Amino acid sequence: MERLTADERLTLKTGAFGAVFLVSNAVPGVLAMVRESFAASGALAEVGGVVKEALTTGPLPQLPRDSAMEIESVVLPALGRSVEILRAKSPDDVETYRSVVLAAAERVAQAHRGIEPAEAAAIEKIRQALAESA
Repeated sequence: MERLTADERLTLKTGAFGAVFLVSNAVPGVLAMVRESFAASGALAEVGGVVKEALTTGPLPQLPRDSAMEIESVVLPALGRSVEILRAKSPDDVETYRSVVLAAAERVAQAHRGIEPAEAAAIEKIRQALAESA
């Protein structure tokens, strides 16, 4: 297993945090977003190793906030790239990353009145982005 560079850690973090942001942004509501961020942080706290290091160290990713399409254009490629990085440097952590990102996204969606159609659509895009490089 090779150590991840700062840029690679930021890519993993951009994908994971961006996935949570994408889902929480799918259904508007500031109060919901606060609740959802706490739900997601629980999922991230349960991982270890390379994935935990990548998601808990270094700067927070800069995510666009203007539109869902703009967010997707940053987040979805970052998720696919994250899987490629882990496959190359820490193959044992690929499934951990996929599962923690999906768990966080699903927790966010369920944190406020259950999963709504827009949130389910966002989660499906995240799932596809994580699987594309499989």
